[in-house]
Amino acid sequence: MSSENFNQELLQFLQQSPTPFHAVANLSVMLEQADFHRLDEAGHWQLEKNSRYYVTRNDSALVAFKTGDHDIVSTGIRLTGTHTDSPCLKIKPMPEIHQQGYLQLGVEVYGGALLNPWFDRDLSIAGRVDFQTKQGELQSALIDMKEPVAFIPSLAIHLERNVNDAHKINRQKELPPVLLQLKKGEEFSFDQVLLKQLQQNSKYADADKILSHELLLYDTQAPSLVGLHKQFIASARLDNLLSCFLAATALIDSQDSFASLLVCHDHEEVGSASIAGAQGPFLKAVIQRLVSSEHNGPEAMERVLRQSLLLSIDNAHGVHPNYVDKHDAQHRPLLNGGPVIKINANQRYASNSESVALFKSLCQQLQIPTQSFVMRSDMACGSTIGPITATELGITTVDIGIASFAMHSIRELAGSEDPYALASVVRAFYTR
Repeated sequence: MSSENFNQELLQFLQQSPTPFHAVANLSVMLEQADFHRLDEAGHWQLEKNSRYYVTRNDSALVAFKTGDHDIVSTGIRLTGTHTDSPCLKIKPMPEIHQQGYLQLGVEVYGGALLNPWFDRDLSIAGRVDFQTKQGELQSALIDMKEPVAFIPSLAIHLERNVNDAHKINRQKELPPVLLQLKKGEEFSFDQVLLKQLQQNSKYADADKILSHELLLYDTQAPSLVGLHKQFIASARLDNLLSCFLAATALIDSQDSFASLLVCHDHEEVGSASIAGAQGPFLKAVIQRLVSSEHNGPEAMERVLRQSLLLSIDNAHGVHPNYVDKHDAQHRPLLNGGPVIKINANQRYASNSESVALFKSLCQQLQIPTQSFVMRSDMACGSTIGPITATELGITTVDIGIASFAMHSIRELAGSEDPYALASVVRAFYTR
């Protein structure tokens, strides 16, 4: 696949994945088309050598793996880890707000969202809905309204003259989006809107009552290549669906010789403490079943992990030309400058000298340049699933990613050359 085709497929994936649920559904389609067989967590697994499998949890997290044809204790597992969630606005359970004749929805801020860019955008609604059928059965379904149905209007500058100098957003009062204008005495039920949306799909025509939902607002502006020479990718959810896509593509395209695995966790943006997050047992449970399919005994799991390496892939902060002083002078990653290795003395990133050397060596073999990121010593450092997974499993880990701008905004920016380059490295990592 050429870099141009890769980027076009990436843009399509981003467009079709407005929520973690949709991302996992689309990854599942990609994997099934590449002969990965779906497993049921509650079922018995009869894993075979040189085969491909995947399993999901909560519809928002996924593990895909190849069993390979080598002895897993001798060669270990080649792992990559990403996450499916992004900071956003999540609709509350009973969201209807009636004010001045307008219908609005109450929302919560999910994760560390950059809030200002959410104003004055064409927003839609997507996520998972759980409902009861006319026969009394409980079902769930994914919905995506696709059309712009919501808007968070800014206050005119004439009514707040100092807004450009100092304004703190009140999350309760200022973020509810406007959906429609009601006539006097007109009633509105958000559940009825959701029910009608479901019933438009013949598969859910017998839906009778909405019981619960996990719905997110998202920007309807399509992902695109931007810049005079199309050197950049602009999109929502680059952090971290970009990594999910490139790692999944690399796993699919790699050779099947070695045991190799991709985990896409949920809830990284809120601390990873969930059944689908990196602090949960999902990844460990899958590895235990993979190992036990070949080897029994208490030592097998530990022996495999000692031979394994995890690439924790999450976007990195590229040096912004308008804010150069926000970076350490020696660590200023450039967009389209190659994969970024993330390092932190206080273990906010899990990279150590051994794992860094292994990754650099692989990139050198492919003649792909690398960059390093270390946070300024007088600024707090973010983190990833890398340290959590390293702590939970005791696995050697290196934190890497693609340089980007506007992380956690409603629309982020990355270099158009970097995703394909990093996918090439990850593919080689799985293969060699």
